[in-house]
Amino acid sequence: MPHEQQLQPFAEFDAEAVRTWSSLAVAALGRSRDAIDAINVYPVADADTGTNLYLTAESADRALGAAGAAGLVPAVQAWAHGALIGARGNSGTILAQLLRGVADGLGDTPADRGPGRLLAHALTRAAQEAYQAVAHPVEGTMLTVAAAAARAAEAAGAAAGTAADVARAAYDGARSALADTPRQLAELGRAGVVDAGGCGLVAVLGALWQALSGQEPEPEAVGRPADGGAVQQPAPCGAAEEPGGPAYEVLYLLDAGEPAVARLRERLDGLGDSLVVVGGDGLWNVHVHVDDPGAAVEAGVEAGRPYRIRITHFGDERRRRTPAERAQRAVVAVVPGEGLAALCGEAGATTVLAPPGAAPDAEGLAAAIRRAHAREVVLLPGGPDQRAAAHAAAERARADGVRVAVIPTRSAVQGLAALAVHDPEGSFDEDVVAMTSAAGATRYAELAVAERQSFTSAGICQAGDVLGLIDGDVAVIGSGLAETAEAVLARMLGSGGELVTLVLGPDAPDALAERLEAYVQHGHLAVDTVTYQGGRHSAPLLIGVE
Repeated sequence: MPHEQQLQPFAEFDAEAVRTWSSLAVAALGRSRDAIDAINVYPVADADTGTNLYLTAESADRALGAAGAAGLVPAVQAWAHGALIGARGNSGTILAQLLRGVADGLGDTPADRGPGRLLAHALTRAAQEAYQAVAHPVEGTMLTVAAAAARAAEAAGAAAGTAADVARAAYDGARSALADTPRQLAELGRAGVVDAGGCGLVAVLGALWQALSGQEPEPEAVGRPADGGAVQQPAPCGAAEEPGGPAYEVLYLLDAGEPAVARLRERLDGLGDSLVVVGGDGLWNVHVHVDDPGAAVEAGVEAGRPYRIRITHFGDERRRRTPAERAQRAVVAVVPGEGLAALCGEAGATTVLAPPGAAPDAEGLAAAIRRAHAREVVLLPGGPDQRAAAHAAAERARADGVRVAVIPTRSAVQGLAALAVHDPEGSFDEDVVAMTSAAGATRYAELAVAERQSFTSAGICQAGDVLGLIDGDVAVIGSGLAETAEAVLARMLGSGGELVTLVLGPDAPDALAERLEAYVQHGHLAVDTVTYQGGRHSAPLLIGVE
């Protein structure tokens, strides 16, 4: 039975009811996000579905609040737009399309339709549009729960139920469907949990019923069927994931027309899975899991103008840890190349890939901190252009009770030096001091190819020249990668050093590492050299000297 009345119920489904629904949904998802994260095993066992739904709902609520006084349809349109631009992950993207479907359903409903039938039609339209947005719909997921809620709502509306009656029917239908998801989807059955996205949708629909009835739903036993039937304890994160799944999640907003988006869907469908494209009227939110994130972004460039690009690597320590278990300390590292992401991931860091032109924003870094799921986090921003976003993300995490320190790294090689001395068993303060000291003691250089003639601190360069930047300033202008690298090393080692780190870009010749290692050994016998492959998106060559 529900609790006693907590709110003044709304007789009509109007703009004020929507605002109350939104605020209650954010609160409900905030209360349950950790528990939902803990049962997340599909489509990727990534322990972030609850967080993604919460962030999406929070973005939607901010947009609704900024819209001010408005009628029902404009208010829901603003709400849906906020969800679209702030959608996170597979579940958040689907939630954004559900809200857009509600807006579309309200906009095309005859004016003489009563509140109950109006709401039922909107929920049905939401479920239909969500299915259409997903490239390959799977039953036993959030989509199944949305469809069941819509059917129950339509039945209540046809029986001349009030808006509150329809909301209650949708909520009950969603709960029943959620309880059945382990029998529909093998991954859920093996893990002994219900669908995480569906669990979040039940919370959202419970908030709708609460807004319209004034009754507070009973707290959900997250992870267990709504009928009280027993399930197993959630499996460790990653236990139910199918082998060989894509390594990256790619999300971006896209300005493009519908014909271009139709071609984009076909292109991305061939690159990976979990493809969801939502939106319309020229603005889209694109979500896909791929092994080649660069190709997914390039496809967006061909279709229109992608921005707010977020690329997340799935392969880190969170797959090997029970989601409910919070680690004492974690490292979050921003890296420019896929090879470096894999390297840092193997060292235990949660990685954020930042290819050229796609530096993570504060929200992206805050989400990475949450994925690390630790009481203490050391954040390695990777470059000076990411420092402000890193500090903003740290403040958000501190508000959630996480202790965060930002190491002022200016290059990926400084991040590697800091990670090399990371001691998760020592005290937090001592660990931060040691990592900061290691990063600060590492001089860094980068080799790049000039795109046009320009003036530099080392003179005038021409297009195609190789530039050697030491500590951020152009120090050497050369014609070849190897010769310029040797000149840079000569300058850097002139003031001493014990270890040279070389990070080779994807197009660096195979013989470059051997040549540079021989150069260092010949002129500096006491200096060791280590070489790593930076992978796609990394600079032609990164150099660190400690």
